[in-house]
Amino acid sequence: MPANFSPALYINRGLGLTKLYVYMAKKEEPVDLLTKSDEVLSEKLESAEAWLEKNPKLLAGIGVVLALAVGGYFAFTYYKSNLEEEAQRQMFQAIFYFEADSLSLALNGDGNNLGFIGIIDEYGITKAANLAHFYAGVSFLKQGKYEAARLYLEDFKSNDLLIQARAYSLIGDTYMEEQKYADAARFYEKAANYKPNKYFTPAYLMKAALAYEKAEQREKAIKAYDEVINKYWESAEYQNARKLKARLETDS
Repeated sequence: MPANFSPALYINRGLGLTKLYVYMAKKEEPVDLLTKSDEVLSEKLESAEAWLEKNPKLLAGIGVVLALAVGGYFAFTYYKSNLEEEAQRQMFQAIFYFEADSLSLALNGDGNNLGFIGIIDEYGITKAANLAHFYAGVSFLKQGKYEAARLYLEDFKSNDLLIQARAYSLIGDTYMEEQKYADAARFYEKAANYKPNKYFTPAYLMKAALAYEKAEQREKAIKAYDEVINKYWESAEYQNARKLKARLETDS
């Protein structure tokens, strides 16, 4: 071996096998790293087996915890499924009263069936209870109870294209009724910016522009009209947006 030989790795391929050796400068004999790795792995396994033999109660405890966790998950899923079905049945009658404009019955129930408020209280973790927040908010809005309407509408959450933006817009309506125009415009903008689309966004922008006008924020109103004109020129609101924007610019 050369005097200037330094430690190096060599691969000896034979009979389809690959062995990895390390030749050290001071020793000619190769060290089989794969064999060493097997020995280390064997020692680790023996150590683990010994630990398990010494700690059987701990192992059993871990098994019990895992079993309880899995069992608890399926039990909760089953419970929630049944709860959802019950809540949906209660919602059916409450929505019937809502559509009949019997808002007090829709909100508070009729003695045999729960109203939206009762459904929220009894079935709070269900999707039906979440939807009940929306209906309760609309009911209070129709009754002129604007603060209560906001409380329920703000608690409603959905990924739906239509209904979440609608909830924001209805909150804006409560502020418009109270002549809090800047707050109203903020929620109309929030509705317009929620998953913007050509079907509903132009109407929310027009409501925002009107609220800005009433709040005497002329530039923001023009900006909202501009967005309808430039982005939603195929919408039904396009011509009206042009007309109202021109009026604001003329009056300036």
